[in-house]
Amino acid sequence: KEEDFEIIDKKQLPDAAELRNEEKAKPEEARWSAPILSLARKASENLALGYGSALKSASLVGLVSKPGSSDSPAKTSTRCHTMEERANLMNMMKLSIKILIQSALSLGRTLDSDFPPLQQFFVVLEHCLKHGLKVKKSFIGQNKSFFGPLELVEKLCPEASDIATSVKNLPELKTAVGRGRAWLYLALMQKKLADYLKVLLDHKHLLSEFYEPDALMMEEEGAVIVGLLVGLNVIDANLCLKGEDLDSQVGVIDFSLYLKETQDSDGKQDGGITAVLDQKHYVEELNRHLRWDFHLCTVADLQNKIDCLEKTNSKLQEELAAATDRIGSLQEEQQQLKQQNELIRERSEKSVEVTKEDTKVELDTYKQSRQGLDEMYSDVWKQLKEEKKIRLELEKELELQIGMKTEMEIAMKLLEKDTHEKQDTLVALRQQLEEVKAINLQMFHKSQDAECSLQEKTEAISSFEGKTNEMMSSMKQMEKRLQQAEKARQAAEERCNKMKQELAGKLNSCRQQMAQLDSKCSTLEKELKSEKEQRQTLQKELHQEKDATTLLKTELQQMEGLKKELRKLQDEKQQLKKVREEQEQALQEMGLHLSQSKLKMEDIKEVNKALKGHTWLKDDEATHCKQCKKEFSISRRKHHCRNCGDIFCNTCSSNELALPSYPKPVRVCDNCHTLLLQQCSSNSS
Repeated sequence: KEEDFEIIDKKQLPDAAELRNEEKAKPEEARWSAPILSLARKASENLALGYGSALKSASLVGLVSKPGSSDSPAKTSTRCHTMEERANLMNMMKLSIKILIQSALSLGRTLDSDFPPLQQFFVVLEHCLKHGLKVKKSFIGQNKSFFGPLELVEKLCPEASDIATSVKNLPELKTAVGRGRAWLYLALMQKKLADYLKVLLDHKHLLSEFYEPDALMMEEEGAVIVGLLVGLNVIDANLCLKGEDLDSQVGVIDFSLYLKETQDSDGKQDGGITAVLDQKHYVEELNRHLRWDFHLCTVADLQNKIDCLEKTNSKLQEELAAATDRIGSLQEEQQQLKQQNELIRERSEKSVEVTKEDTKVELDTYKQSRQGLDEMYSDVWKQLKEEKKIRLELEKELELQIGMKTEMEIAMKLLEKDTHEKQDTLVALRQQLEEVKAINLQMFHKSQDAECSLQEKTEAISSFEGKTNEMMSSMKQMEKRLQQAEKARQAAEERCNKMKQELAGKLNSCRQQMAQLDSKCSTLEKELKSEKEQRQTLQKELHQEKDATTLLKTELQQMEGLKKELRKLQDEKQQLKKVREEQEQALQEMGLHLSQSKLKMEDIKEVNKALKGHTWLKDDEATHCKQCKKEFSISRRKHHCRNCGDIFCNTCSSNELALPSYPKPVRVCDNCHTLLLQQCSSNSS
């Protein structure tokens, strides 16, 4: 009871005599399949008729919705036709899936690409996916392929990316149809064909780009087919894509697989004819049951339907009358519009004549100005020769600028980094300069203190030298005195000896003298002792003075070392001064380079603005002055601003300035003139 059967009329089925005659005419190998093929052809022709009659009867009963008052009979017929197509495709899909599962289970092995039920399944599925596809127009021609919606699965389901990449990497596939067939083969092998198509049906807003609204994939039949495809997960398929030509395969449905075959492999004629006749009787009984069911419908329901149809017909007639009235009013409006068009043509012709006269006047003025320009041409030609050299140089610079355009963008970033780094180095150098200045000041103060101490020590040394000279002179005098004393002593001793020899006899007389002499000797000895003590003190003083001189000599040596250090410090000071001067010069040069680089940056930015930022407005696009909003005419001419590229009148663009992209002063609007002057003033400051 759950199986779907097709309705076939008795008249269109072949008789037994006709089938026998056809079998006699054909060879023995083709006799067993001839009745089935003829039946399949006639059944395929009767499918549309059977579904059409069923739909008509269903519309009478109320199963199919009535067309609205605005729908035309052509639209209703197309809708019925699409509904029939969807129902036929769904039934064919059911049959193909059923036969494929049965045949696969009966075989009990993996299916190859040469398996006929599998091939027919793919053909039917391809027809289902092609139903209601929108035609995409391109330069090559019209393109109608079902691979477009299948590509969406890769975005919606990331698991399908492997299938898409493997299909794109196949070199044998050159058309979209072949890629779509390969995609279906791979999805069936992965047992995820139903899952991928379900993902597509869940996003119908994306499918609307590829399918019509009444397509099979957009209606409920698509969900039914996806549910049927779940049963194919039982089948194991091993399909090879390398050897097959998927681009040029012709998708034709073979109905012979879906008709009941009761013949044996030997192909007896009587058995085939009896099977066909049994099928004929079975179909006749089904037709009788269906007719009986249709006759059981109540007459009251049919009369209600007829009343409703009459009401709709009356409404349609009223709408037709209203439409005719509208058509008459529209025709009157059309005549009025024609009259207005004629008036507009006359006015346009008059305006064209006026413009022709204006152009003649302009030509006369142009000829007069041309005569004056010819006279000026000789003067300007001399200036042109001089300016050509400048222009060539400027063109070379422009070519370099255009060639280094991309490099300048990178250089801009590098310059900005360099400027930041140089500013940091400048700050560090200034700090170092301040530290060097502080060190110089400390060294200067130390040098002044050292010079003052040197002067004091030189004065002390000079005073010590004077004292040493005085001590040396006093020592010499003392030595002279000692020598004189020794000489006197010797002379006295000699005198004593002489006196002893001479006065040996005169001891008594001389004893008194001796006592006197002894007293004198004692006094002399005391004097000698005192002199010896003085000598010892003088020697101690000499030793002390010698120690002082050694100390002074060491101090002198230290002073000489300090002098050398002073000289070294002075040399270092001079070197630091030179380094400071060089660094100041380098800082000045860096400041000049920075200012020049900033000026170059600004010039480059202006050139870039002139090249990129502003668009040159065409003459046809502007009808009014951008600043004063006055309309252009013969007397009020159009003038381009060479900076911003917009169009102004003569009064709003009477200024002239030298731009980096032009060698001479050119015309500039008032706004650009003020902005450029402000930039020049800020750059100069």
